[in-house]
Amino acid sequence: MSRPTRRPGHEQSVDRKAARALQRVTSHALGPHQSAVVRIGFAAAWLLFLLRELPNRSELYGPGSPWSWDMAQQLIAGNGAFTTLMWSDSGVWFEIVYAAAVLSSALLMLGWRTRTMSVVFMVGVLSLQNRSIFMGDGGDNVIHLMAIYLVLTRCGQVWSLDARRRARAARVVASGGSAPVDRVGPVLWVVLGVALLGTLLDRTGGEWWVTALLWTLWVSQGLWWAANRYAPKGEPRALLDVLANLTHNATLVVIMVEVCLIYATAGWYKIQGSRWQDGTALYYPLNLDYFAPWPALSDILASSGVMVLVLTYGTVIVQVAFPFTLFNRRVKNVLLVAMMLEHAGIAVLLGLPFFSLAMIAADAVFLPTSFLVRVGDMATRAGRLFPQRLERGDVAPGRHEGDGSGHSGPGVVTDTVTDTVTDSGTDSGTDSAGADPSLVR
Repeated sequence: MSRPTRRPGHEQSVDRKAARALQRVTSHALGPHQSAVVRIGFAAAWLLFLLRELPNRSELYGPGSPWSWDMAQQLIAGNGAFTTLMWSDSGVWFEIVYAAAVLSSALLMLGWRTRTMSVVFMVGVLSLQNRSIFMGDGGDNVIHLMAIYLVLTRCGQVWSLDARRRARAARVVASGGSAPVDRVGPVLWVVLGVALLGTLLDRTGGEWWVTALLWTLWVSQGLWWAANRYAPKGEPRALLDVLANLTHNATLVVIMVEVCLIYATAGWYKIQGSRWQDGTALYYPLNLDYFAPWPALSDILASSGVMVLVLTYGTVIVQVAFPFTLFNRRVKNVLLVAMMLEHAGIAVLLGLPFFSLAMIAADAVFLPTSFLVRVGDMATRAGRLFPQRLERGDVAPGRHEGDGSGHSGPGVVTDTVTDTVTDSGTDSGTDSAGADPSLVR
């Protein structure tokens, strides 16, 4: 029997699709809106937690903690965890680290120098959580992981002060002027370089890969600045862009897989529990004083056996089914809304707001781009409830600037690239790091 011959046209079509996919992955940082929401959500969750625990900070992570500095030092010497709080047992040093964690969380949420603030944010999260490992819960574990992932993403492309600064620089260049000289970036680079010297003095056995990552990021940032300064359109600059885009896109996939694993493992473990099998699992936490910030509301819900049964089984079904619905956008969006509502209910009924906010921020990586763009536009319009007189060069509310830099004036900065909405909820378009890519993500 003769073998079927392959059609040359079919092979060329496959090659063209593969080439387009490779070109898209290497030339664009996909999902700018999704990564921005993840950045804002996790930075906000950690910031709110640190502010709420501000009066108790010393008992949680500082010199007044029951988990003393000597006990923490012995544990870290064995497990190799990274924390800057082990560099000194001074109360002043603890206050400096805590203040840096609060400040970096706020600045990362706003998107100011996201490349730098994401690293400082990660150091703050690791330092505090690894200092007192018994103070956390599931939400802290998620923040712990996402703080590391955010460092590898270009999460400041949209909805950030960096995006606004790039837009203003682009307008200056478009009008015939020269690009503004950035002095803050190099100063931050030098300051962080001096701070990194502390890793060379650390004798507590901290995780070596965290130290290697910090030094690698610091060196790569210097190379990025040099390439942008002396060869902005040369091959070194193009190579760094490709590497940054590949790292961002790969990390975004890792975040998606991480979220799926969290729900899949949680769902399958619940199936094995007898209380989840008979539909009564939700009843017991509703009757615990520790998880009842609104006792009257918990009593009303716990008194309805049908409601407890539906919510118990519904939780298991949603968690187990979600990873399998990613290939069907409509079903995935329905379950995504259900999971977010579930976490909102956990925040209200069980008094776990930071855990819920962290999980909602993780779920946001699957939100459709079209929805996020509409939300950004509505937020921008909400910031302009009162009509203002437009000056020359301003843009009317609800309209995009011609240079693709987003909305002008106060409010949320919209996407700096031309969006092409796909079934998977990612974007394509022109790279948004054009004006000042050396110091922003």
